[in-house]
Amino acid sequence: MGANNGKQYGSEGKGSSSISSDISSSTDHTPTKAPKNVATTEGLDSSTRTLSTPSPGLILPSKSSSLSSPALSSNGHDTNSSSSSSAPAETVAVVHPQPGTHTRSRQSKSHHHAPIDLLPDHTLLQIFSHLPTNQLCRCARVCRRWYNLAWDPRLWSTVRLTGELLHADRAIRVLTHRLCQDTPNVCLTLETVVVNGCKRLTDRGLHVVAQCCPELRRLEVAGCYNISNEAVFDVVSRCPSLEHLNLSGCSKVTCISLTQEASLQLSPLHGQQISIHYLDMTDCFSLEDEGLRTIASHCPRLTHLYLRRCTRLTDEALRHLALHCPSIKELSLSDCRLVGDFGLREVARLEGCLRYLSVAHCTRITDVGMRYVARYCPRLRYLNARGCEGLTDHGLGHLARSCPKLKSLDVGKCPLVSDSGLEQLAMYCQGLRRVSLRACESVTGRGLKALAANCCELQLLNVQDCEVSPEALRFVRRHCRRCVIEHTNPAFY
Repeated sequence: MGANNGKQYGSEGKGSSSISSDISSSTDHTPTKAPKNVATTEGLDSSTRTLSTPSPGLILPSKSSSLSSPALSSNGHDTNSSSSSSAPAETVAVVHPQPGTHTRSRQSKSHHHAPIDLLPDHTLLQIFSHLPTNQLCRCARVCRRWYNLAWDPRLWSTVRLTGELLHADRAIRVLTHRLCQDTPNVCLTLETVVVNGCKRLTDRGLHVVAQCCPELRRLEVAGCYNISNEAVFDVVSRCPSLEHLNLSGCSKVTCISLTQEASLQLSPLHGQQISIHYLDMTDCFSLEDEGLRTIASHCPRLTHLYLRRCTRLTDEALRHLALHCPSIKELSLSDCRLVGDFGLREVARLEGCLRYLSVAHCTRITDVGMRYVARYCPRLRYLNARGCEGLTDHGLGHLARSCPKLKSLDVGKCPLVSDSGLEQLAMYCQGLRRVSLRACESVTGRGLKALAANCCELQLLNVQDCEVSPEALRFVRRHCRRCVIEHTNPAFY
């Protein structure tokens, strides 16, 4: 449909001064034939300069790519199952003119309107507001009215791009270029940019975001491993409203700080603070103690921090975290195997704020560290201590007596946890809803019966690879009717 419109409206020539665009990811290819004005990266820039209006572009697979990879419809079904598989081809940019009015011959042949054309503008805007970025760009190619509605600034508070083959840098450039037409050089309405999994995204794309999106509040670049410190520094320095930053899988990022120029411009009263509240640096393997110290000193407003598999972090890093970020509510240190009891003591200094703590597979943690958490974090709701083999019933007892509001507990693969610890949990933490005891070799039916009898709100119980009888599992099912039991006992069904 879009291809036919482009061909039909091409006869207007100079009558259309603006350009419509469509961002199509590698996972949502369109089988329509590409127009003749196909340009490479360099050609795109030169072609746009010949027009009176900045030209967005269409990111879609080249002809060879469309023949090699099946196209997916919006609901994920294969729409090109007959195509043969081959190596993925490079995507290109295609420029489309703004849709114009129908020609007279066309109007003379058809006098009726499609039912959707009878809808008022505000209704169409409401419909468009539920469309993803690539589909919204497609709508802009239907007709002049849809073009004007699709580029309404109110629809562009969020941009989401996906696809490993997508030229994310180019897509961001052309989108921001189009959105800056009414407010030169800045996109005042754009608050969220999500480009998770776009492996071709580089620092150049983030620099464009930093320059054009001063009101940015949320940025997600998970899995974009070409991103470096320089681009991240530029974003946090130019986007003072940024609150949510997801850098998981960006292995080149080693810290977060302001650029030198931004630091010099700040007043002494303001300091060098960054307004980020949510930070996910999962799988940032290059992050070390000094990097986390810099993050803590620049981001004192952090409330959610995820450092899963940052394997170079030690207890010393957590000391700076507790010192500079007293408002942390959720903290994940899963698989940080150099973190031990001393680090957990520093985490406990967060005291009443901490609600969520994950120290899964931190094998250096024992009852000593858990006692500090239990004593100073009485409002803890979630604890994941899976694989902490030094944790025993003694540490579990401290936790049960001091954290009565605990809702979720994972002590799977803790061989020293037994029925005695579960009985203490059942006595003091009767609001438990999710408990995982997977591969706890010392747990038997006695502990499970105590949990079921006292924790009536239990919704999930994982006892896979535990030596528990079918009778004990039936007891749990009778007393906790809403509980989902995950088990490996073939005699229980």
